[in-house]
Amino acid sequence: MIRWGMWGSAIAKIVGANVAHNPRFDNTVKMWVFEETVNGRKLTEIINTSHENVKYLPGHKLPANVLAVPDLVEASSDADILVFVIPHQFIGKVCDTIKGKVKSDALGISLIKGVDEGPDGLKLISDVIQEKLGITMSVLMGANIANEVADEKFCETTIGCKNKNHGTLLKELMQTSNFRVTVVEEYDVVEICGALKNIVAVGAGFCDGLGFGDNTKAAVIRLGLMEMIAFAKIFCKVGPVSSATFLESCGVADLITTCYGGRNRRVAEAFVKTGKSIEELEKEMLNGQKLQGPATAAEVYLILKHKNLVDKFPLFNAVYQICFQGHPVSEFISCLQNHPEHM
Repeated sequence: MIRWGMWGSAIAKIVGANVAHNPRFDNTVKMWVFEETVNGRKLTEIINTSHENVKYLPGHKLPANVLAVPDLVEASSDADILVFVIPHQFIGKVCDTIKGKVKSDALGISLIKGVDEGPDGLKLISDVIQEKLGITMSVLMGANIANEVADEKFCETTIGCKNKNHGTLLKELMQTSNFRVTVVEEYDVVEICGALKNIVAVGAGFCDGLGFGDNTKAAVIRLGLMEMIAFAKIFCKVGPVSSATFLESCGVADLITTCYGGRNRRVAEAFVKTGKSIEELEKEMLNGQKLQGPATAAEVYLILKHKNLVDKFPLFNAVYQICFQGHPVSEFISCLQNHPEHM
């Protein structure tokens, strides 16, 4: 596992428990952890002795077969399955570090929610990994707030996978009685949903910070979903974009959860109420972890600008302008009022 943070630790808890009871998998789960010092001790040492990620997932015991490894190459070089759970801004550097040092027939699955800009516009993070490492990639996205997953509260998730056999294997690795997995073939739509919903959640947080109610948030969710679908229809090239995929956990369910309970909403609300920058709030509210919504909004803005499509996605554009160009938050409400869906 190539991960750090709360979500990566929650998934490590699931994977560790599953492989311990399934002879199809090797018993040891190596988990790359960016080395930090916590109360005078190395974080990897704490995890390997107390079996708890005290910084990012305190109060939850990890299975004893989850081994924290500070060296990225050592953690990944002999893996048959690579699980990527890091902020999308760091994926290029991570892949460059392990390029040529992982098994050529390894399977990869990305839980990373973000997109990149390529020469033709959109570039999926899973495609970045596949091109750099030469391995077959799948994705996992869904309505999965990390601490609830770690608490083993029931939820669903979606794996996007082109190969049915790989999908079956990955489902076996990930699924529990409280973490139910559906496998679909439209991996690109699944991944785009996971990225774009964070932009919409920032907008939902703006509305909360301004004191608007549930009716307004419902409008944000609906208009955001419309822009997500429109974006997918333009940029997904693997095959026809099916409306059914948006009804999976990766679509509407994840969007609703993130707009009510996710960190992007929470930090965006504080952004409005405190006047502090996103960077300041990340340090104060996220224990140093990175927020994905604003960064994804910036990347999506560049992709849309490249295609001369910014005006077609006013909600996405408004989030970018407010977060990075100093526009007043009140512009977001104007964006809703004058959205093309109402014209």
